Amino acid sequence: MNSAEASGDTASAEARSLAALAQSLQPADGGLALAGASGWMQGRTMYGGASSFLAYSAARALLPGLPPLRGAQVTFVAPVGESLQAQARLLRRGRSVTQVETDLTCGGELVHRTIWLFGEGRADNGIVPADAFEELTPPDECAEVAFGAHTPAFTARFEVRHAGPREESRPATIRRWVRLRERDGLDPMAELVAVGDMLPPGAMRAMERLGPISSINWAFTVLGEAPGTRDGWWLLETSSNQMAGGFSSETLRLWNADGIEMMRGLQSVAVFG
Repeated sequence: MNSAEASGDTASAEARSLAALAQSLQPADGGLALAGASGWMQGRTMYGGASSFLAYSAARALLPGLPPLRGAQVTFVAPVGESLQAQARLLRRGRSVTQVETDLTCGGELVHRTIWLFGEGRADNGIVPADAFEELTPPDECAEVAFGAHTPAFTARFEVRHAGPREESRPATIRRWVRLRERDGLDPMAELVAVGDMLPPGAMRAMERLGPISSINWAFTVLGEAPGTRDGWWLLETSSNQMAGGFSSETLRLWNADGIEMMRGLQSVAVFG
């Protein structure tokens, strides 16, 4: 998650696409290494969706043949720099469920750890459909979000639009249409991981003073095994469930362009200032 509507650093025109970053991961010490991720930073740490995308890409590359992604538990341990090393470890491979742990390190220090849940589909034993967003306003009918001069660099890699009349329908909530500018070469699941953490926390709507925020973790489940949307647009929402004592519990939701929910998550956020 980020402070895209607060403060940060400026955009870089030299940033490589996420697909290019994944292709730049090189074998090193039994894992993979990346040298440079210019344009994907927010202050001194990498945008959480980008670092999680790189961890997911490393798991896929180091452990080929994994089933579809079902969910993840991401921990943002320390600031993730532009250059990093990635390791992946198979925790357990069952008949249908496989669990994988990835670590990202910078300068030998652990900065990002995730447990990924992959699972093969099986015969249905009942069906509960994903929620559909009611009264959806299409992105082409919504105004672009105007960012300030101190917007984090990585936001230049996205198109962001308001969500129409219902975008402020709940307190301490932020809802936006989001699309990656460069999507070529990304599989839909990797794109979902990269986009799902893009918005700042809903707690920003309740802050009484300007100050920094920092994501601590991010747990999410994928609703279905083949997420997809039209024209790259996803509707994202972050909403504070409770905020006090310098922390906020946040629910994160993501719908496709047809208003079908594709991902739901929970996140702890540190609120400073």
